[in-house]
Amino acid sequence: MASSALLTRTGMMKLMVNGFQGLRAYASVAVGSDLISASPDVSLQKARSWDEGVSSKFATTTLKDIFKDKKVVIFGLPGAFTGVCSAQHVPSYKNNIDKFKAKGIDSVICVAVNDPYVMNGWAEKLQAKEAIEFYGDFDGSFHKKLDLSIDLSAALLGPRSHRWSAYVVDGNIKVLNVEKAPSEFEVSGGDVILDSIRRLGCPLLLLITIEEHLRVFMALADVYIVRSFSFYGMMHLHSSS
Repeated sequence: MASSALLTRTGMMKLMVNGFQGLRAYASVAVGSDLISASPDVSLQKARSWDEGVSSKFATTTLKDIFKDKKVVIFGLPGAFTGVCSAQHVPSYKNNIDKFKAKGIDSVICVAVNDPYVMNGWAEKLQAKEAIEFYGDFDGSFHKKLDLSIDLSAALLGPRSHRWSAYVVDGNIKVLNVEKAPSEFEVSGGDVILDSIRRLGCPLLLLITIEEHLRVFMALADVYIVRSFSFYGMMHLHSSS
């Protein structure tokens, strides 16, 4: 039984370590990072028609204007007019917009490595422009700064974005979810981040989360203690012989 418990705890340790490694592999930012500071001198381009672009003298929007003193839910995706993005990702936010507003979210933003004119046409086709703010990252600089860019040349898309979502308060990342692959849609949807926001606003759920972390910590401590005793036991046997 003791060996079984040790294997279980060791498995938990491997799972946690692999999870951290996976997160580092997909983004240079994490929960607690300042999104504005992480992407200095980067601006996004609000979705618009070509004529609107000309009349605005091709103006862009700074990250400070987007995030400062606001509660924002932002999600990134590989590209406009692509399968999962159109059929699942955007609708998961559009269909939950009233729930986001009820949580005090100032804006829900969709961003992709596309020009703002394509993003505008896509938003209109999805009939989502009234609910969601669409922004282009035409040269991919925003996603490059966050280390969330990916080469999708195999799908004839070229440099694009990972599929991800975040809850940002006054520029500070409170929740960050990144899919393991851009074709997957498991953790970056509207329902998932809504649940994360709900957890942040519920002390009881936070206590449960803390308790879960304590269990992992205790498991790691047990592994360390068992290994320490094993080591000193071997040393004692060696010295005795």
